[in-house]
Amino acid sequence: MAQVANDFDAITISLASPETISRWSWGEVTKPETINYRTLRPEKDGLFCERIFGPTKDWECFCGKYKKIRFRGVTCDRCGVEVARSKVRRERMGHIDLAGPVAHIWFSKGTPSRLGLLLDLSPRNLDRVLYFAQYLVTDVDDSIKEQHLEILHSDLDSLVKENDQKLKEISNVLQKEVDSQINDVESAMAGLIQEEGDSEPSEEYKEAELKISSLQEGLAARISEAQEPTNEEYQPKLENLGSMIKDIQNLHVTQLLT
Repeated sequence: MAQVANDFDAITISLASPETISRWSWGEVTKPETINYRTLRPEKDGLFCERIFGPTKDWECFCGKYKKIRFRGVTCDRCGVEVARSKVRRERMGHIDLAGPVAHIWFSKGTPSRLGLLLDLSPRNLDRVLYFAQYLVTDVDDSIKEQHLEILHSDLDSLVKENDQKLKEISNVLQKEVDSQINDVESAMAGLIQEEGDSEPSEEYKEAELKISSLQEGLAARISEAQEPTNEEYQPKLENLGSMIKDIQNLHVTQLLT
């Protein structure tokens, strides 16, 4: 057997691409099992599967249909294991199709973290993203962003108008009520003036003036008190919409979201 030359000028250590791994692989591992505790044989499609990595016995397939060296290279039609030497298990590789992307420890850990430097994230925030505790914004569609902002601004304007309309109605009702009371008091005061002529104002007249003054001064407090339930109803909605608008306006790539 010819010797392979070991002379080289440089060596590079890097991660294999998914395409390269697929070329190297002899099959996909779909089960986490290793060895069957009863038969002490590798589980099918597991981490030690003979169909993927090769037979555990020289020149013998898993089910035993093909034995001896004369069947070398034959793939069993029952178990799918190729008849070969057991030492091929040290050379063959399998692969696992992941349900989601993962971060290689070479890039996520270490000092400094390569992923952290690339994304401008602290190790703590990077771990939060990797373990799905937070989300990282990778792209912002400006057109969709503007559409959402227009909708939210429209909703906010409608809510403000609705709130103002209800507050105005409450204010008008109380204003009419106070005006009616003041008119009644003023009518009574006019009667007192006609009865007493040019004489000094009586105690009743002074009390009527005080009552009018009290009604006018207390109007603002009554309106504020009557409007409080409406404000309590609408204020959280307005704050929530305002917060959503602010969040979308400040949305940018590499931003962390919970």
